[in-house]
Amino acid sequence: MHSTIADYVDDVATVANELPSRPVVIGHSMGGFIVQKYLESHSAPAGVLLGAAPSGGIWRSTLRTLRRRPRALLAETLTLSPYRLVGTLELARDHMFSAQMPEADVERYFALLQEDSHRAMLDMLVLNLPKPKRVTAPMLVLGAEHDHAFSPKEVRATARAYGTEAEIFPNMAHHMLLEPGWERVAERIDGWLRQLQSGAPKSPE
Repeated sequence: MHSTIADYVDDVATVANELPSRPVVIGHSMGGFIVQKYLESHSAPAGVLLGAAPSGGIWRSTLRTLRRRPRALLAETLTLSPYRLVGTLELARDHMFSAQMPEADVERYFALLQEDSHRAMLDMLVLNLPKPKRVTAPMLVLGAEHDHAFSPKEVRATARAYGTEAEIFPNMAHHMLLEPGWERVAERIDGWLRQLQSGAPKSPE
């Protein structure tokens, strides 16, 4: 796959334009990066980032992978295949799931993993970074304590770029909406959106 981040943003815009009203945009991981790029040039009632690729780029994540999983990063670079970063059960668990995640669930979700775009990875590294100052939508930024993809420090930096504070969920890893206790994450998003709709203050609880 050679899709760019701009290609994904265009897909989101195409769908959003077909809806009767502007949607709240919610994105996880690379999807969170796409949300940031979409909101640079499109209006929305709100944006929600879940373990999102940072506004400053994924270079810190790349350096961590180089230290922790150099062979996987080398394989990804040589084959232009991001799947190589999570291409075994061991890699997938280490990169995306917490120790609390049942093995049967890891195996089930691992079987659903697919190839991704190396070009989009380069966009997130340096070629097409978000411009937070262009974003006017209210933002909710959520992260996970044990996220090995994008650390709480990176999530907090992204939140600061959008003038808000990140909320970090304990005992969770990168796939926050698949982990045990995912309901807490969903409830926080629902509560924040309801609060936003009611006109109450939007600061984190």
